[in-house]
Amino acid sequence: MSIRVETDRLVLRVPRLSDVDDLVEFVGDEEVMRWIGGEPGDRVAAVEHVERWMLRWERNGVGQFVVLLGGRVIGRVGFIVWDRTTWETSAYDDAGEHAETELGWALSSRHWGQGYATEAARAAREWARTARGVKRLISLIDPANLRSARVAEKLDARPERQIETALGPANVWVHP
Repeated sequence: MSIRVETDRLVLRVPRLSDVDDLVEFVGDEEVMRWIGGEPGDRVAAVEHVERWMLRWERNGVGQFVVLLGGRVIGRVGFIVWDRTTWETSAYDDAGEHAETELGWALSSRHWGQGYATEAARAAREWARTARGVKRLISLIDPANLRSARVAEKLDARPERQIETALGPANVWVHP
């Protein structure tokens, strides 16, 4: 699958196994993993992440893009399908009418505070709406994750309610 979205500073594209070496920093970043769940990992964990992201693209026609800055992967932005009856990750065909599409973002911490997450998420959201016809988009954000909440605010998303996931509480932000 060859999808590419460009912004002023970034390129978003479907992940591939050749991204693994760049993603070792991302999966090994304690601050990143604190918010997306899981323990910091190594190259094996990077392979697992990329394979999971690729599978989501295959199953749903949407998934997480890798975010490139100057040709190097600095994180991911994109889509996860949830079953809103259980708040477990799912697929459109499994969740059916209970499917919720989440727009999420995560960058290596050394790239925080420069507007990259907002820029990438805005571009991914526009792509989902125009290329895939996704109507409702949410973002699930840990109530303590003030940086991600600020990104959601910059995207004009609004908190709707709080839910409980396997990783703990999350605020459901709804995108306009």
